[in-house]
Amino acid sequence: MDINLQQLCLCLTSHIYHIMSISHFLQYKLAFTVLLLFLNLSDFLGIQANTESKVHIVYMGRRQHDDIELITSAHHQILTFVLGSPEAARDSIIYSYKHGFSGFAARLTKSQAKKIAELPDVVHVIPNHLYKLHTTRSWDYLGLSTSSPPTNLFHEANMGDGVIIGVLDTGIWPESEAFNDKGLGPIPSKWKGHCQSGTDFDPAKACNKKLIGAKYFLKGFEAELGRQFLKNEFASPRDGNGHGTHTSSTAAGSFAPNASYHGLAYGTVRGGAPKARIAMYKVCWDSGVCNSADIIKGIDEAINDGVDVLSISIGLTTPQYADVDMRNGIAFASYHAVGRGITVVCSGGNEGPIAQTVDDTSPWIITVAASSIDRSFPTLITLGNNRTFVGQSLYTGKETNFINIVYPERKCYCDKLNANDTWATGNVVLCFLVQGDDLLLSTTQEVLQEVGGLGLIVAKNPTTDLNIYASDFPSIGVSFDVGAQLLDYIRYARKPQVKLSAPKTHVGIPVSTHIASFSSRGPNSVAPAILKPDIAAPGVNILAAVPPEETPYEFDSGTSMAAPHISGIAALLKSLHPHWSPAAIKSALVTTAWQTDPHSGEPIIAKGNTDKIADPFDFGGGLVNANGANDPGLVYDMGESDYVFNYLCPMGYNTSAISRITNRFVTCANKMPSILDFNLPSLTIPSLKKTVTVKRTVTNVGPVNSQYKAIIEPPLGITIKVMPEALIFNSSIEKISFTLTISTTHKYNTGYNFGSLTWTDGVHRVRSPISVRTEFPELAG
Repeated sequence: MDINLQQLCLCLTSHIYHIMSISHFLQYKLAFTVLLLFLNLSDFLGIQANTESKVHIVYMGRRQHDDIELITSAHHQILTFVLGSPEAARDSIIYSYKHGFSGFAARLTKSQAKKIAELPDVVHVIPNHLYKLHTTRSWDYLGLSTSSPPTNLFHEANMGDGVIIGVLDTGIWPESEAFNDKGLGPIPSKWKGHCQSGTDFDPAKACNKKLIGAKYFLKGFEAELGRQFLKNEFASPRDGNGHGTHTSSTAAGSFAPNASYHGLAYGTVRGGAPKARIAMYKVCWDSGVCNSADIIKGIDEAINDGVDVLSISIGLTTPQYADVDMRNGIAFASYHAVGRGITVVCSGGNEGPIAQTVDDTSPWIITVAASSIDRSFPTLITLGNNRTFVGQSLYTGKETNFINIVYPERKCYCDKLNANDTWATGNVVLCFLVQGDDLLLSTTQEVLQEVGGLGLIVAKNPTTDLNIYASDFPSIGVSFDVGAQLLDYIRYARKPQVKLSAPKTHVGIPVSTHIASFSSRGPNSVAPAILKPDIAAPGVNILAAVPPEETPYEFDSGTSMAAPHISGIAALLKSLHPHWSPAAIKSALVTTAWQTDPHSGEPIIAKGNTDKIADPFDFGGGLVNANGANDPGLVYDMGESDYVFNYLCPMGYNTSAISRITNRFVTCANKMPSILDFNLPSLTIPSLKKTVTVKRTVTNVGPVNSQYKAIIEPPLGITIKVMPEALIFNSSIEKISFTLTISTTHKYNTGYNFGSLTWTDGVHRVRSPISVRTEFPELAG
């Protein structure tokens, strides 16, 4: 064929297709068939017959209608157009996705995939490089893969079957595939709860063998605001916010294949304990606000209903209330839950990286920090001079053309842009976020769209929390150093332009673990001798179920996402070790945690104004190691009397306050025990002036005949001696107490220094983090 004719035909077909949608495709079928027959397809498409075909996923976004046959036909017509015949299309297609969203999987060459990606109704085309069943990453990352050996905690615990997780949150979207009950047995006989009817929530349809309980609590809000606050709310367990659906599906969601966010992070979404049952207690509303009275009632109901684990991604702002203060509803009510053997897991808050901001600090609670996983979404930025940079984004659109890029010299900070900035019209804007709330960026995006801006590049540190970039408006995050280079280009290029690409999903090396900048930090502001947070879990860019407004799965970040990871793991542990107390489960998690990346072995970094190696105030014991927690060897166990007489009394709370929280009369001893002797799986000394001796007791949950030796890594300038140096267990000795004698060599006041005590029998490593601050009295002059 003459090259000019080929180019003419290519132009013609491209032009016709771009002016119509899939719904109009059928009426043009004959014209395209004639045209394609006229052309030599291998020349026209640039495809050689022997080019390798691979499976690609074509994602077309939300369904435009409910006609399944028409959706399927449209998928076949796209393939017919690109491949040249209906027969080739039938041979190529593998799956037609037509229920949750529109799209298909097909065998395509690279050039064919590129052609499809350029079509107007196609959002993304991605290679199908994830061949085995797996979650969209976080559970595999933690070593709880469906393809793991039978000895893995995930399989040994039968995926949490029989365990009930109660979730206090914004409600649940029961129709989500994440809450299907396929393969589940009868509801556990101990369950006493039920599903409560309400607005758009029929228990007969909404609940099943997965979602076995759903209640809502609004009387606290009603008492203060009246019924008008329900104007845009569901007066039922139904979720109008999305937060509760996300957290509950993360903890115990069922297997939901073919999940992604507009094609990103494609895979199977599931919870950590996919066979555990869920009970939702709606205590928060669409605004994201929760009433303490409602929270307490929710926990009270959960205790009565028979939950095994409570997952609470709710907290207070700094400063915190004391444990015995009734305004601290979670601390007060959860004390009673723990007393009934219920493990309570709470998010640590999102006020990091500022010190002493960690929330939900009561020692009977497992408080969770947020870490990243080994997944990123690299997004290419190409300048007009062909230099390229890589940012991070969850942008759901297509690659842009080259667009002018500008920098507001007088309004260089992102939060300074407003609707009068018409200079942004038709341009991509570079701005810097030096300080302030990342959520302000959503306003910046809205402003740019309102004035006709075409894209946004945000220079900030760090760049890993990508929720703010999750939209069809081109928005990309870059580090400050990349932002500075882009700024140089804008200032000195004759006509600065930029092209923004769509992001890709990257898993594994070189992405390593870090503690999120937003994750609230210790030390504990209420009780400095109690280490908080306790543990870290994935909480950055977590994909889970949401109410399906645009897509049934979305990314979210926060310690709210980290807590249900621990809740799911706690459910697995409870399934295998039903007699373990909440303190034993907490100890198993803390003493077996990773301090280095589980895949690379590199130190875990705490992100902040200045990155550093993470310490116990960033991640407690470390990053959760679920399989290690299943076989911890030793645990630091406690019961209700320990919380009362070794914590509440030494804290100096008056007996009437302690009696209120314990709901029984308490008399503290005249000679108060030291709070440092509280039997935690960690040791924090906030003010070491002279030599102190502390006591701990461990319980053997490993082989009956075991011998452990101590390994001490003392904090800088601190001397630690342990007695005895070896612990010998047998059939008659299950518990052993030991002492640590701690002194300082420092002559001046210091900040906190960190170390550890590890008991090992050659198989188990029972590690307790140690945090010590030397502090001498400052005499007045």
